[in-house]
Amino acid sequence: MYLVVVGVNHRTAPVEVREKLSFSEHQLGEAFSFLKSYPTIDGTVILSTCNRTEVYVAALEIDNGLKAVREFLANWAGISLSDIKNFTYNYTLYDAVQHLFRVASGLDSMILGETQILGQVRDAFLKATSLKASNKILNTLFQHAITVGKKVRTETGIDKNPVSVSYAAVQLACSFFGSLNDKKALLIGAGKMSNLTAKHLNYYGINEIIVANRSFDKAEQFAREINGKAIPFEKIYDRLLDVDVVISSTGAPHVIIHKERLEPVVHKRQKPLYLIDIAVPRDIDPEISELPNVYLHDIDKLVNVVTQNLEERKKLAELAENIIDKELRAFIEWHSSQFVVPTIVALKKKAEEIKQKELTKALNKFGNISEREKNILCSLAHGIVNQMLHTPIVKLKQYALTPQGHLYTEIFQNIFDLQVEGERPKNPIQQPEELEENNEERSYCGESR
Repeated sequence: MYLVVVGVNHRTAPVEVREKLSFSEHQLGEAFSFLKSYPTIDGTVILSTCNRTEVYVAALEIDNGLKAVREFLANWAGISLSDIKNFTYNYTLYDAVQHLFRVASGLDSMILGETQILGQVRDAFLKATSLKASNKILNTLFQHAITVGKKVRTETGIDKNPVSVSYAAVQLACSFFGSLNDKKALLIGAGKMSNLTAKHLNYYGINEIIVANRSFDKAEQFAREINGKAIPFEKIYDRLLDVDVVISSTGAPHVIIHKERLEPVVHKRQKPLYLIDIAVPRDIDPEISELPNVYLHDIDKLVNVVTQNLEERKKLAELAENIIDKELRAFIEWHSSQFVVPTIVALKKKAEEIKQKELTKALNKFGNISEREKNILCSLAHGIVNQMLHTPIVKLKQYALTPQGHLYTEIFQNIFDLQVEGERPKNPIQQPEELEENNEERSYCGESR
């Protein structure tokens, strides 16, 4: 069984291609049925997010597995096979394992070390298992990948330092106050940046979010989406009396919070005011930082924080790669054992059958011989079989621990024409007819060791 993945992400294809290759949750059942209709595909999991779609399969053959997945994606998206090849990437065997481990760890994401992808990998796996689309190999792979993703984040802390401006803004506020659970935040602006900021504020348990925007209708709509409260734009200074955090991100061409208007408000306050200005041009008069108990950060401060944190994440990513390498070796050992042990059992069984058959022929030809003579023949047969099998079995066990171990094992199976328990039957190979002697066959000796 071979692992194959074909995928598309933000680096390999534009959004108009990615959206054609995406899968909603209610489409997965149909997609799995389509994929498993290919004879070469035994199991599949589909990971589909806003930035990537990846189809993982356990295939009986590598080339046919790749071909099947590409054909499936081309039919699903209604685009040509040549476009599929141009816009997608593919990994096979243990490269596919390493890739999934890196994806689950956030090392292949648009934002290095991001946390959301781990939950998406878990959800993709659970959906595939609930629809009976996966198989033993893929189940073990995804369970291991989820464990690796958690381990990377726990041991490196790669997801702790914010690398987006909105996240950095909230982190600065959280660091300043220690906790946002009892704090009120005023968001000025209702665009994309404010939306992201609101999500981060809610994640950190902000007590209340107030929204102000030039368009009150837009402010109300945004407030409903984030479970906040909208106020008219002209009421901003009134709310500055009691809020703790102000994060401003508008498209205004000039300052909207002035020092001279804020100064009397500050004198009435009994607590610090923390302001973060994400806008360019700036929304908040920089001289406000001169006021007592007022703390102001602008976009340059945030960018510096993000840059430093991104560099720190890159260093931590090196530690994460070491963890992934170690876990990959563990998976290789497990996966190889799934091939090598049943293969050795099948080889010994076949050798035993051949030995017993040939011994029966020989003993029938000898006729009446003594028990001692029978034992000598049995011992001879045992010795020949055991010595012939010893080196191939030792070598196979050694090769099984290499990245190509399962390839050696499958070649081994094909050379000896073995039927391994638990695998699909191989196509029968036409053999020349053998001249059989019509002698009664009996088993004389025990199994070879």
